[in-house]
Order: sequence, then structure tokens, then C-alpha cells
Amino acid sequence: MTQAHDTRHPTGALQIASDVRAGRRSAVSVITGVIADIEARDTRFNSVTRIFGPAAVARAEQIDQRIARGEDPGVLAGVPFGVKDLFDIAGEVTTAGSIVLRGNPPATHDATVVARLQAQGAIAVASLNMDEFAYGFSTENAHTGTTRNPHDTACLAGGSSGGSAAAVAAGLMPFTLGSDTNGSIRLPAALCGVWGLKPTFGRIPREGAYPFAASLDVVGPMADTVEDLRAVFAVMDGRAPEALPDVASLRIARLGGWFARNIDAGFVAAIDEVMRHLGSTTVIELPEAARARAASFLITAAEGGSLHLARLRQRAMQYDPATRSRLMAGAMLPSATLVQAQRFRRWFRARIHELFSQHDVLVAPATVGPAPRIDQPTIMVEGREVPARANLGLFTQPISLAGVPVLSAPLAHPSGLPLGLQLIGAPGAEAALFAVAGELQRAGLARCTPLTTGG
Repeated sequence: MTQAHDTRHPTGALQIASDVRAGRRSAVSVITGVIADIEARDTRFNSVTRIFGPAAVARAEQIDQRIARGEDPGVLAGVPFGVKDLFDIAGEVTTAGSIVLRGNPPATHDATVVARLQAQGAIAVASLNMDEFAYGFSTENAHTGTTRNPHDTACLAGGSSGGSAAAVAAGLMPFTLGSDTNGSIRLPAALCGVWGLKPTFGRIPREGAYPFAASLDVVGPMADTVEDLRAVFAVMDGRAPEALPDVASLRIARLGGWFARNIDAGFVAAIDEVMRHLGSTTVIELPEAARARAASFLITAAEGGSLHLARLRQRAMQYDPATRSRLMAGAMLPSATLVQAQRFRRWFRARIHELFSQHDVLVAPATVGPAPRIDQPTIMVEGREVPARANLGLFTQPISLAGVPVLSAPLAHPSGLPLGLQLIGAPGAEAALFAVAGELQRAGLARCTPLTTGG
């Protein structure tokens, strides 16, 4: 059943921080209100796996005390956020969505990006649901359940950072953290209609984030506005926000070929409108996108399988069955296959970098269409139904192989469900992506509409 939307835009991260720093709201009232909201409404969505109540309230009290003393607690003072359940939170066990790790000792330190955010006054309030060990595109988890799409709880939220996207889309918190190996930020952001960023590979520290495939993994934020996304990214990046280029000066092109096949007709019309607004008629083709997707799939399977092999030999039956079979298959891949995939990866990276000598931003769909139903978790590809859990990354996996930054922008669809657009930049060119995203938000072509009541 489709949920009714509250037409009021909820308070975002920067507004909360401004209110808390100015004394218009206390950090404690913000955090206790968010916790109460999660407890009241998240039963519909299953985005949250644990609430860090006492620790979050204690941190909020410290922020209020600092403000009372005339100190500045940071640019994100009092802002609540959630983390995909693979980020270390001091005092909590990092489970990566699995019962396999529940017996581990609690983390002694926050993950690096969590520490940076909390040093600027943000407050981690909850861990968020995910596909076990981040291996999936649907956030269907045998241990923690399926996360439901706040725009229609009969539909998937996407994955593997589905809890992170759903929490923002539900209006439970203004920003969250996720990870992206083959689309795990971009896909749920698209299906849940929020803003998401996969930064340049290697730009944001991953220390304290449980790995999946180390040569592809990145961590990044999701948020309900471009401004919040940019501010959170700057804190995670450890430097001041970069100046944004003039959108009119950017060379923007649309990816055709592989990225023009299998997509929903309503999505085609939405992308057409975006390109008209950006004043671009350029369509280019990314060579060998299908092979790039296959190479990314193989590298992920091999690295993930290798990481888990020793544990699988001892405790295989504790894994989610769907995750177990994929990890075991990856562990058995011949080394020659992986070598071929890595050779192709080098060739493909060179090709996409060549494109950025002539273009600044590439535009492509993030998914083939709106979120699939939970009771029919399939999508149509080449005229036949295929499982959503393995195939939703049709358009995100090829881009992952190149290590470039990608911003997922939420678009509307005639069905009322969201869509997502990939804005793709050269390595280190996140500022160009934020500039284009900001223009699309100002024009009303891309926007997040979180639920704040009745969800």
C-alpha cells in the first residue's frame, strides 16, 4: 500500500545544527525526539537494527553543556544520524548484518568517518539494516528481516544499504552512512528517493568499516537535500567544502548503449527532461559496459569469498543461505578468471578516464525502473524476469569498476515511486556532481520528499 506523504519538508541536518547552536532547540530534545520517532514508526519499515539510546543522549547532553559554556560544538551540532551496521561504534558489536559476528567483542573506537562526524557535533543514534555482509541489492536479510520502501511498504528498499536509504526516506533522520561496492549506496538511494554519494575510491577513509571487496569498497552519505549531503561529505572528507563550478561551464553527456536498454518508459521521459534543462543533447557510449559489469561481479565474488573462506569452512550454516552460496561460489573461482577480470579493469579504467578528457559529468540511470515488490522481487531484463537481489546493479556495477565518484539524484516517476539518476564524474571531481545536483534540486527536477507523519 502506498503511504501518504506529509507535504512539509522535514528539518534537515544544517537547520537542526543551526537551531541547536543558536539555542533554539536543545540537542537532547532533538535526540530523544528522534529515538521516540524511530520506536513509533520504524516497525513499518524495519530500517533500524539497534538504537544507541543512552550513548546518544549522553553525547547530546555534552553538546548542550558546551553551548551553555559558549563553546562551538561543530557544524553538525546535535544532528542525529544512523550508520549501516558495518561501521564500528565504540561499545557496540559490529555485525555487518550477520549473526556470525555477534559473538565478537564490542568495538573500542568509532570508525574514522563516524569519529569525524561526531567531532563536529553529529550524534550516531542507530545502526541500520543491510544485506548480510553487504552482499545483495535488496536488504532482504534472513537474520534481521527485509527493509521496506517507505514510499510503498509492499516494495523493496534496495540494498545493500537499504536501511540507510529507508531511514532518510521515512524522515527518521536527515542523513545516514552507507557503503558502496557495486551500487549499495546508489541503488537504495534511487529506489527510496533520497540523495546518495559514492565518493572517489580511496578518498574517504574506510577504517572501522567492515570490508566486502577491498579493491571496490567505498563509504559515503545519504541525505534529504543536496546541501546536507555536501556538508556531511565535507566532514567525512576532513576538509572544507570545495567551491562549486558554474553548471553552464560543465560539459555534460548522457550515456547511451547499455544504459539506454531495459529502462522503464517513464524513466526515459524523466531523463529527457533533465538533459533538456541542462542544455545537453550529447549522447555517448561507454565501451564494453556489459564486460565491465561482469568483471566487477567476478572481482567482488572472488574478494568476498576469499575474505570469508576460513569462517565458511567452520560456520557456513550460520550465514544467510543466499549470502553463503554466493560467497562459496566466489571462493571457488579460478585464479585465471580473476586475473583476466583485473586486466580488463585496467583497460576499462583507461577508457572511462579518456571520456573525462572531453566531458565533465556523465548522466545515466541508476536502476531500470522503480522498486520491485517484495512478493515479486524480480526485474525485467532483455524481456525476461530475473532476480532483483542479484540484478538491480545492472547500471551501477560497470561504473564501480572505474573507481569514479557518482552522485545518485532522486527523480519522480508516474507511478509515484522514486527513480534515481547517476551523475558520474572524474576522480576527485565531486564538486562538479554537487553543482549539477544542486541545479536539478533548484529546478524541482530532482528532490527528496521524506515521510514525516503517517508513514
